[in-house]
Amino acid sequence: MIHRSAPEIRTDRLRLRPHRRDDAAQIVALWQDPVVVHHFGGQPVAAEDCWNRLLRYVGHWAVNGYGLWAIEELESGRFIGDVGLFEGRRGLGERFDTAPEAGWVLLPIGHGKGYAREAMNAALRWGESEHRWPRTVCMIDPENLASIRTAEALGYAEYERRDHRGKELVLLERPKP
Repeated sequence: MIHRSAPEIRTDRLRLRPHRRDDAAQIVALWQDPVVVHHFGGQPVAAEDCWNRLLRYVGHWAVNGYGLWAIEELESGRFIGDVGLFEGRRGLGERFDTAPEAGWVLLPIGHGKGYAREAMNAALRWGESEHRWPRTVCMIDPENLASIRTAEALGYAEYERRDHRGKELVLLERPKP
Protein backbone atom coordinates (compact mmCIF):
# COMPACT_ATOMS: atom_id res chain seq x y z
CA MET A 1 0.00 0.00 0.00
CA ILE A 2 1.41 3.41 -0.98
CA HIS A 3 0.82 6.13 1.61
CA ARG A 4 0.66 9.64 0.20
CA SER A 5 1.03 11.16 3.66
CA ALA A 6 2.56 9.89 6.88
CA PRO A 7 0.09 7.94 8.99
CA GLU A 8 -0.13 8.98 12.61
CA ILE A 9 1.56 6.61 15.05
CA ARG A 10 1.39 6.84 18.83
CA THR A 11 3.80 5.35 21.30
CA ASP A 12 3.61 5.51 25.09
CA ARG A 13 5.03 9.05 25.14
CA LEU A 14 5.12 10.29 21.56
CA ARG A 15 3.03 11.07 18.53
CA LEU A 16 4.58 10.61 15.10
CA ARG A 17 2.56 12.66 12.63
CA PRO A 18 2.79 14.06 9.11
CA HIS A 19 4.75 17.27 8.71
CA ARG A 20 2.64 20.37 8.13
CA ARG A 21 3.25 23.79 6.66
CA ASP A 22 3.20 25.30 10.15
CA ASP A 23 6.19 23.12 11.15
CA ALA A 24 8.49 25.40 9.13
CA ALA A 25 9.57 27.57 12.07
CA GLN A 26 10.17 24.52 14.26
CA ILE A 27 12.30 22.90 11.56
CA VAL A 28 14.36 26.08 11.33
CA ALA A 29 14.80 26.02 15.13
CA LEU A 30 15.84 22.36 14.96
CA TRP A 31 18.38 22.76 12.15
CA GLN A 32 19.81 26.00 13.54
CA ASP A 33 20.36 24.62 17.03
CA PRO A 34 24.14 24.40 17.62
CA VAL A 35 23.82 21.14 19.60
CA VAL A 36 21.83 19.54 16.77
CA VAL A 37 24.02 20.64 13.87
CA HIS A 38 27.28 19.74 15.63
CA HIS A 39 27.19 16.22 14.10
CA PHE A 40 25.61 17.35 10.82
CA GLY A 41 28.35 19.49 9.36
CA GLY A 42 28.57 21.95 12.24
CA GLN A 43 26.83 24.86 10.51
CA PRO A 44 23.24 26.06 11.01
CA VAL A 45 20.97 25.36 8.07
CA ALA A 46 19.54 28.44 6.34
CA ALA A 47 15.81 29.07 6.69
CA GLU A 48 15.37 28.63 2.92
CA ASP A 49 17.03 25.20 3.07
CA CYS A 50 14.86 24.25 6.04
CA TRP A 51 11.77 25.14 4.00
CA ASN A 52 13.05 22.93 1.18
CA ARG A 53 13.68 20.16 3.72
CA LEU A 54 10.05 20.41 4.87
CA LEU A 55 8.88 20.15 1.25
CA ARG A 56 11.18 17.15 0.75
CA TYR A 57 9.69 15.45 3.83
CA VAL A 58 6.16 15.85 2.46
CA GLY A 59 7.18 14.91 -1.07
CA HIS A 60 8.99 11.79 0.03
CA TRP A 61 5.70 10.31 1.22
CA ALA A 62 3.94 11.28 -2.03
CA VAL A 63 6.63 9.71 -4.22
CA ASN A 64 7.80 6.69 -2.18
CA GLY A 65 4.98 5.93 0.24
CA TYR A 66 7.28 6.34 3.25
CA GLY A 67 9.37 9.07 4.80
CA LEU A 68 9.90 11.04 7.97
CA TRP A 69 7.47 12.01 10.68
CA ALA A 70 7.36 15.03 12.96
CA ILE A 71 7.65 13.92 16.59
CA GLU A 72 5.60 15.47 19.37
CA GLU A 73 5.54 14.69 23.07
CA LEU A 74 2.07 13.39 23.89
CA GLU A 75 1.97 15.09 27.27
CA SER A 76 2.97 18.59 26.14
CA GLY A 77 2.20 18.52 22.40
CA ARG A 78 5.64 20.05 21.90
CA PHE A 79 7.54 19.41 18.62
CA ILE A 80 10.81 17.65 19.44
CA GLY A 81 12.19 16.55 16.08
CA ASP A 82 11.98 14.32 13.03
CA VAL A 83 12.28 10.57 12.62
CA GLY A 84 11.69 7.96 9.94
CA LEU A 85 12.92 6.20 6.83
CA PHE A 86 13.78 7.72 3.51
CA GLU A 87 15.62 7.26 0.23
CA GLY A 88 18.77 9.36 0.43
CA ARG A 89 20.57 8.41 -2.82
CA ARG A 90 23.85 9.46 -1.23
CA GLY A 91 26.20 7.65 -3.60
CA LEU A 92 27.70 5.54 -0.83
CA GLY A 93 27.61 2.28 -2.77
CA GLU A 94 25.03 -0.31 -3.63
CA ARG A 95 24.96 -1.86 -0.14
CA PHE A 96 23.92 1.47 1.36
CA ASP A 97 21.96 3.15 -1.43
CA THR A 98 19.64 0.22 -2.19
CA ALA A 99 18.07 0.13 1.29
CA PRO A 100 15.78 2.62 3.05
CA GLU A 101 17.81 4.93 5.27
CA ALA A 102 16.76 5.49 8.87
CA GLY A 103 17.19 8.92 10.38
CA TRP A 104 16.43 10.69 13.61
CA VAL A 105 17.16 14.21 14.83
CA LEU A 106 15.80 15.71 18.03
CA LEU A 107 15.99 19.09 19.71
CA PRO A 108 18.09 19.05 22.89
CA ILE A 109 14.87 19.06 25.00
CA GLY A 110 14.32 15.52 23.69
CA HIS A 111 17.85 14.22 24.29
CA GLY A 112 18.58 11.59 26.92
CA LYS A 113 14.97 10.45 27.33
CA GLY A 114 14.94 7.47 24.99
CA TYR A 115 12.67 9.33 22.55
CA ALA A 116 14.77 8.59 19.46
CA ARG A 117 14.73 4.86 20.16
CA GLU A 118 11.02 4.87 21.02
CA ALA A 119 10.11 6.78 17.86
CA MET A 120 12.44 4.77 15.59
CA ASN A 121 11.14 1.47 16.96
CA ALA A 122 7.65 2.59 15.94
CA ALA A 123 8.85 3.81 12.52
CA LEU A 124 10.76 0.58 11.85
CA ARG A 125 7.81 -1.62 12.89
CA TRP A 126 5.56 0.38 10.55
CA GLY A 127 8.06 0.29 7.65
CA GLU A 128 8.82 -3.39 7.96
CA SER A 129 5.14 -4.25 8.19
CA GLU A 130 4.00 -2.02 5.32
CA HIS A 131 6.95 -2.43 2.95
CA ARG A 132 8.56 -5.71 4.00
CA TRP A 133 12.08 -4.36 3.56
CA PRO A 134 14.74 -7.01 4.15
CA ARG A 135 17.02 -4.42 5.79
CA THR A 136 17.51 -0.73 6.49
CA VAL A 137 20.66 1.38 6.85
CA CYS A 138 21.80 4.52 8.61
CA MET A 139 24.91 6.70 8.75
CA ILE A 140 26.25 8.43 11.83
CA ASP A 141 29.14 10.71 12.73
CA PRO A 142 31.55 8.44 14.70
CA GLU A 143 31.77 11.15 17.39
CA ASN A 144 28.00 11.01 17.97
CA LEU A 145 28.17 8.28 20.59
CA ALA A 146 24.57 8.78 21.77
CA SER A 147 23.26 8.22 18.25
CA ILE A 148 25.50 5.19 17.75
CA ARG A 149 24.15 3.71 21.00
CA THR A 150 20.60 4.37 19.77
CA ALA A 151 21.36 2.66 16.45
CA GLU A 152 22.87 -0.36 18.21
CA ALA A 153 19.85 -0.60 20.53
CA LEU A 154 17.65 -0.62 17.40
CA GLY A 155 19.64 -3.55 15.98
CA TYR A 156 22.00 -1.69 13.64
CA ALA A 157 25.60 -2.86 13.30
CA GLU A 158 28.52 -1.09 11.69
CA TYR A 159 29.70 -2.57 8.41
CA GLU A 160 31.91 0.18 6.99
CA ARG A 161 33.24 3.72 7.37
CA ARG A 162 33.05 6.01 4.36
CA ASP A 163 33.73 9.61 3.52
CA HIS A 164 30.61 11.66 2.83
CA ARG A 165 30.95 15.37 2.05
CA GLY A 166 34.45 15.51 3.54
CA LYS A 167 33.61 13.71 6.79
CA GLU A 168 34.15 10.08 7.74
CA LEU A 169 30.86 8.49 8.74
CA VAL A 170 29.91 5.12 10.19
CA LEU A 171 27.61 3.10 7.91
CA LEU A 172 25.32 0.68 9.72
CA GLU A 173 22.68 -1.82 8.64
CA ARG A 174 19.83 -3.65 10.32
CA PRO A 175 18.38 -6.83 8.89
CA LYS A 176 14.65 -7.29 9.29
CA PRO A 177 14.13 -9.09 12.61
